[in-house]
Amino acid sequence: MKIKFYAPLWGNSLAFDIFCQNVKAVGYDGVEMALPFEVNEKQQIIETLKKNNLELIGQYWQSFERNLEEHAQNYEKYLRNLISGKPVFINCQTGKDYFDFEQNKQLFDLAAQVSKETGVKIIHETHRGKSLFAAHITQDYLTKIPDLRICLDISHWCNVHESLLADQQEAIDLAIVHTDHIHSRIGHPEGPQVNDPRAAEWTDILETHLAWWDKVVETHKKNGTNLTITTEFGPANYMPTMPYTQMPLANQWEINVYMMNLLKLRYNL
Repeated sequence: MKIKFYAPLWGNSLAFDIFCQNVKAVGYDGVEMALPFEVNEKQQIIETLKKNNLELIGQYWQSFERNLEEHAQNYEKYLRNLISGKPVFINCQTGKDYFDFEQNKQLFDLAAQVSKETGVKIIHETHRGKSLFAAHITQDYLTKIPDLRICLDISHWCNVHESLLADQQEAIDLAIVHTDHIHSRIGHPEGPQVNDPRAAEWTDILETHLAWWDKVVETHKKNGTNLTITTEFGPANYMPTMPYTQMPLANQWEINVYMMNLLKLRYNL
C-alpha cells in the first residue's frame, strides 16, 4: 500500500504558485481544495498544480441551501465543476445535519450516480453541520448504505460528543473500515482543533487520534489499498486565538508540516 499526503489550501494567503512550490518542497504529494467556476482561473490553477507535479483532491464544502431541490442542483453543479479539474477524487461535506436520512440519501445517491458516470470517486466527510456530523448518525448511514466511502475527520466527533468517544466504539470501528481518506486534525472534547499538537498537554489526545489512524492504516495494509491524508489544521479563528488581538496561538503551516512528518515517520514512509 501507499500513503500520500496533501496540503489544504484553506488558510493560505500566498500567491498560488508560491504556495504550490512550498507544498512540493516540504514533501506533500498534492493539494486539497475547491475550484472556481471561472474557466480561465480554474485552468490556471490546474496548470500550476501540474507544473509543480502536485495532485488535486477536489473539495466540496458549500452545502448551504435549506431547500433540498436547490441544494441538490448546486451540489451536482459543484461536483461536475470539480470533476472538470481531473482530481484524484472528490471529498464532500455532503448534506446537512437537519436533513433527515432520506433527504441526505438523495444526495449520496446523486454523488454515486455522478461518480459512476464520470469515473471519479466521490467520498463523504465526517463533519459538523453536515450529514455525517456524529458517530452514531454515521453508523446508521454506513449500515444502511454499505457502499458509502468516507473521509474520516474524527476531530469533529470529539467536539460533537464532547468526549474521546470511548462509548462509541462500534461506530468508530465501522467508520474505520469505510475510510479512504483522513483529515489529520486533532480535536478534543471542547473543540475541533487543539491549539498546538506539539504541546505536552495534548499528548494523550494526540495518542488517541494516532491510535484511530493506525487502525485505518492497518485496514488498508490488509486490503492492499492506498490511503490519502490531508493535514487539515485550520487558520484563525478555527485555530484558537489570543483575546483582543485575535492573533493565532500557533502557526498553521508549521503544524500541518509537523503532522505530515510525524505520520511519515510513524508509518515508515
